[in-house]
Amino acid sequence: MSAALQQRAATPVITIRPARIEDLDALVALEHAAFSIDRAERRAIRHAIRSASMTLLVALADDDAREMLVGAATLERRKGSRNARLSSIAVSPARAGIGLGGLILDAAESDAAAHGCTHLRLEVRADNGAGIRLYERRGYARFAVIADYYEDGMEAWRYVKALS
Repeated sequence: MSAALQQRAATPVITIRPARIEDLDALVALEHAAFSIDRAERRAIRHAIRSASMTLLVALADDDAREMLVGAATLERRKGSRNARLSSIAVSPARAGIGLGGLILDAAESDAAAHGCTHLRLEVRADNGAGIRLYERRGYARFAVIADYYEDGMEAWRYVKALS
């Protein structure tokens, strides 16, 4: 068997579903693994899981017959608005570069549309080249720059996409 086929055979099945309260510890661990600053606190993650105006999606990999949380996305909605905001997307550093971010983004877009939203907005660090490439490849358009947005003074680029 070729190395490519062996790697493909070893690729875990990814399941994306809404977060549950029992995911809280794994979500906090993911937050610490994925971000060095601007991390969501445990209470904010718990609030997102329970909130009617937010969706917290988790990506689970089925590795060796056990589920492991490997990614997440947080969406926010406001009553009366047709815009949803992707406030966070996180991928386990051990799973970076395999397309997981795109799978999670697809699920976030589907969730926003299912809640009646017509547009998805987000902010991304200006120095997050991988994130910027993902969003631009997926049809997001930059419409603003916000100076000094992040904890360390980095600017944010704001993007939006019309959902079909």
